[in-house]
Amino acid sequence: MQIHSLELKDYRNYDSLELTFDHQVNVILGENAQGKTNLMEAIYVLGMARSHRTPRDKELIRWDQPFARIRGGLSNRRGPADMEVVFSRRGKKVKVNAIEKKRLSEFVGTCTIVMFAPEDLTLVKGSPQVRRRFLDMELGQINNVYLYHLSQYYKILKQRNQWLKELRERRRDSDDAMLDVMTGQLVDAGAEVLLRRFQFLDKLAQWAAPIHQDISRGREELEVSYDASAEVDRTMTIDELKHALHEAFAGVREQEMRRGTTQAGPHRDDLSFFVNGRNIQTYGSQGQQRTTALSLKLAEIELIYEKTGEYPILLLDDVLSELDDHRQTHLLNAIKGRVQTFVTTTSVDGLDHELLSEAGTYYVEEGTIRERS
Repeated sequence: MQIHSLELKDYRNYDSLELTFDHQVNVILGENAQGKTNLMEAIYVLGMARSHRTPRDKELIRWDQPFARIRGGLSNRRGPADMEVVFSRRGKKVKVNAIEKKRLSEFVGTCTIVMFAPEDLTLVKGSPQVRRRFLDMELGQINNVYLYHLSQYYKILKQRNQWLKELRERRRDSDDAMLDVMTGQLVDAGAEVLLRRFQFLDKLAQWAAPIHQDISRGREELEVSYDASAEVDRTMTIDELKHALHEAFAGVREQEMRRGTTQAGPHRDDLSFFVNGRNIQTYGSQGQQRTTALSLKLAEIELIYEKTGEYPILLLDDVLSELDDHRQTHLLNAIKGRVQTFVTTTSVDGLDHELLSEAGTYYVEEGTIRERS
């Protein structure tokens, strides 16, 4: 997969921008606060139809403008594709080859993206929400069915939470037929989400473990564990998962009535990471945590290739300077000649790698970009 062109209109600090990319590796160079990360975000949004930095789409529209538009021309295994994402005050629209897609699940996956930014180095140590988002975004790119069930789950969850708040305010007892119906719907969608999360994590762990061992020079073994709010495990069938979720909701029903919010389900689950049997979220060094984050990102690339038959676009947003020479070299060697890569940095000093010497270079200054020879 390769992006050949990018066009921005009133996106963040860019009023108008047109770029073409002829290189496998593209270095985006410039001082801080000039628009490097905004450019990377735009490429990410082109693939995911949402930002990795904010849940509020309106923030992507340049100040005082009615809309923002991103267009990109790319080639993937099915041939050339033109993609478009438009944000306005009324919402967003997405198109592939000029055809509007009513569901995001029909759009996401056309251009697969792996983003690696400094905040991803906190994937291990950060909040459970960060890890759930990692799961949902990466799995959603390669499994449209998962994206559909996840969307249904959160739609029902929102309705159920609203109903629980109303029951609490009315001081109603827990014997409520509407709540039973919503719980059943949530269980059905939640079981589908869990089933695909388990399948994804099994594959991801198979790729991440040897990568981690290689980066640590054979000294460390990585394991990934799924921490569920219900008594479930990856060996269960879909019916067994539904039964376990029903049991979990029955066990927290009184608590939910008091608090007015859903207390069990995939939206409360988490991941744990173990190196040589020790939980590195609690006991690991910063180096071990960063090696784990890097291993997971490189495993994502391989997993996407395994599932789709082509490598994703890789975005390295100011992350190389955060990695020591050993991890930096491992990352660049792993992608060489296989993955179209975009790298942002304030300086190429210290980035001494053959891959970067062959890159196309673009200089960013106050929302304008020019290619450097």
